[in-house]
Amino acid sequence: MTGVKAPLQQAVAQALEALGVDEPPPIEIQETPPNQPGDYGTPVAFRLARLLRKAPPQIATELAEKMHPPEGVVRVEVAGGYVNFFLDPAWLTPAALQPVAPAPKQGGKVLVEHTSVNPNKELHVGHLRNVALGDAIARILDFAGRQVEVLNYIDDTGRQSAESLFALEHYGLAYDGSKKYDHWVGDAYVRLHREMEDGEAKARLEPAIRAVLHRLEAGELRGEVEKLLAAQLETMWSLNAEYDVLVWESDIMREGLLKKALELLEQTPYTSRPTEGKYAGALVMDTSAFIEGMEDPYLVLLRSDGTATYTAKDIAFQFWKMGLLSGLRFRPFTRQPSGRELYTSHPEGTPMPFGGAQETINVIDVRQSYPQQVLKVALEAVGRHDLAEGAYHLAYETVLLEGRPLSGRKGHTVSVDEVLEEAVRRARAVIAEKNPGLENADAVARMVGIGAVRFAMVKTEPKKQIDFRWEQALSFEGDAAPYLQYAHARAASIMRKAEAEGLASDEPDFSRATPYEVELAKALLRFEESVQKSAELKTPHVLAQYLLDLAAAWNAYYNAKEDGKPATPVLTAEEGLRGLRLALVAQVKRTVATGLELLGIAAPEAM
Repeated sequence: MTGVKAPLQQAVAQALEALGVDEPPPIEIQETPPNQPGDYGTPVAFRLARLLRKAPPQIATELAEKMHPPEGVVRVEVAGGYVNFFLDPAWLTPAALQPVAPAPKQGGKVLVEHTSVNPNKELHVGHLRNVALGDAIARILDFAGRQVEVLNYIDDTGRQSAESLFALEHYGLAYDGSKKYDHWVGDAYVRLHREMEDGEAKARLEPAIRAVLHRLEAGELRGEVEKLLAAQLETMWSLNAEYDVLVWESDIMREGLLKKALELLEQTPYTSRPTEGKYAGALVMDTSAFIEGMEDPYLVLLRSDGTATYTAKDIAFQFWKMGLLSGLRFRPFTRQPSGRELYTSHPEGTPMPFGGAQETINVIDVRQSYPQQVLKVALEAVGRHDLAEGAYHLAYETVLLEGRPLSGRKGHTVSVDEVLEEAVRRARAVIAEKNPGLENADAVARMVGIGAVRFAMVKTEPKKQIDFRWEQALSFEGDAAPYLQYAHARAASIMRKAEAEGLASDEPDFSRATPYEVELAKALLRFEESVQKSAELKTPHVLAQYLLDLAAAWNAYYNAKEDGKPATPVLTAEEGLRGLRLALVAQVKRTVATGLELLGIAAPEAM
């Protein structure tokens, strides 16, 4: 913790030491509510009441008496059981103007896996939440000082891919460019599933589908999968999401990682090969030592026919991600829109330092909670409790479409591409109405439309379900990205006017700060803490809510009135006060832009 709160926290710790408290509880520094005295306060006296056997007000009084106020604190007062600090506005406001910069890098890699869509059709709105959450948390962790690697897993040996490629062959389809390639393949996939609703048809087609599956496992159809993947990546990039590396399941199998993972597990007392009963001939893992209350604690890793389960493949992949296995090779795949190189695993590649992370974040919906728990069990089974502790499942609830569940097989979806097109169209219409003369209106409409969709996916706590509704997702009022983008654009407009009038270099006089500047400064000072909290909890909704609060504080400041007149004019304020207000406006602009960038959202200069 840095900024204003750190010296206050240190002063409280020293006062506790003076009181003889050798092992103090966590010292929390809070902003005081608007109706309470002071700028910041601590409730630590309440935590000490049982230990010291005194009432919180008495403890608070003794703390205040022992306190040596740090720089910037003009006085310390006790309010009930709270110790409150009054800060000098001339010290507080410049503290809020410190550069908005990433934290210094820490040791240890965190690997974020997100998207990981089956390469068999277009992305639908359910995938949108995965991409938005994963990309945002990777950005936030990076800004918070973590070494981040972003991975997209390509399940090229799965049945869904086999069915899509089989459908193209079965119906004799040749791509004519009439629509985006992944949508065209997706149509064939849905068509096949409708045909296979007839049991006889499904039985008749099954051998041919399995033949395609075997060709995928042999790597014979990788080029066909790459075509589909390239189309899917266009969608991901349009969402401003990029990756460091693609890892293909076929490469994991080809390099023998599954075999190595199973060998590690078979060296433990938790696996066996029963000779009778329903698991006869299979390799199973007993999870009862790690998961309590399971009716059947046995988990099949290898079926009796020798084929691996999805669980076994996932364990092998997790072992590779956390450095227990090696052997994959990599080469460049493509250059992404930002210029960032995207690498891919490939049998003709060379060893590169991907994987080997101390922590992993797997972004996958809550319905996969048990399989994700099994990954931790497998790490515990091979004696790596440290890695099991570092394996985090960022579980998110599903996305409904206008109140209905999504089904790719039945075609009840709205694709991400359609959502984005509609969002941009609606944004363009609003801009045309509100600011018909806006330059670069199409580019701004794209920023606003895509921003509105992304924000709708990250503003809610991941474990809460989202019912995706057009009207709510694309609303330009309230808790939505356009509200934040407009706050940024308003600040940018003031700074442009200041530049045009030759006022941008005005020096601030911090002694002129009023309570209005103090409140805005305190809102700005919460940015770093919000980023760190989002990183700690591994969820972007904390940062999203902070940005909404900051925008509200900025709008309240901008619209403040006294006796019916503007209370906080910027450009017409007196010299010194004008410099201070311009500095705060510039900091609002920088902070909102940085926060939006961490959520993968652009900040237009004008709207």
